[in-house]
This record gives sequence, C-alpha cells and structure tokens, in this order.
Amino acid sequence: QVQLVESGGGLVQAGGSLRLSCAASGRTFSSYGMGWFRQAPGKEREFVAAISRSAGGTGYADSVKGRFTISRDNAKNTMYLQMNSLKPEDTAVYYCAAKFVEWSSSNWYRGATMYDYWGQGTQVTVSS
Repeated sequence: QVQLVESGGGLVQAGGSLRLSCAASGRTFSSYGMGWFRQAPGKEREFVAAISRSAGGTGYADSVKGRFTISRDNAKNTMYLQMNSLKPEDTAVYYCAAKFVEWSSSNWYRGATMYDYWGQGTQVTVSS
C-alpha cells in the first residue's frame, strides 16, 4: 500500500513557475514508477510526465515538453514536477500516481489505467 500526497500548487501568473511535490508513504518508493497527470474542468484526466523507478527514464506530454521537468529523490520518498513558463492552459488539478514495477528498469508509463495508487490532487491556476 502506498499513500501519495501532493503539494506545491497555487496561483501563478502566465510565464511563472511552480514546483509540485508528491510525498509517498512506505519504504518501497523505489519500487514504483511514478507519474503526473492533470485534469482541467470539463476535460478528461491527461498524462503530463512520468519517471521510471530508478529515475533512468522520463517521458513527457508534447504540451509540456521543454517546460516541465520530472524528478524523484528515492531517499526522501518524493517525486517532483518543476513547471516553468506556465500557460493558462496548464490550469488543472495535478495528480501524482504510482505503479509497482517488479524489476528495475528505465521504463515509464503513460496510461492512467496502468497506475495502482493516486494522490488527492493539488490545484494549479495560471492567470493570463
């Protein structure tokens, strides 16, 4: 069982930056591939970024590539999403998710249905 808690959301002007954190409970954080997803009002949840359990592999949605950076610190049981050059269309509730991965690899996962655990989300609002 893994519990995930997001933090770091807020209100920021377009062009600004935010850093989201996802703190995980338990002692096996390094056994999980992690991801960030977001959901805007009236829209489906969409993939933002993902990172392999060893942090050797990362992937991004085209809409955030070059602006967002995903990272993790397994010693701190925490994953991060550094968001730069924010746009109004980045406004959404951001969720972190964890997928158990039995063997260490550089694989990361795009599909929301592949994840086993989810946080409650943190609101990010970008004003124009």
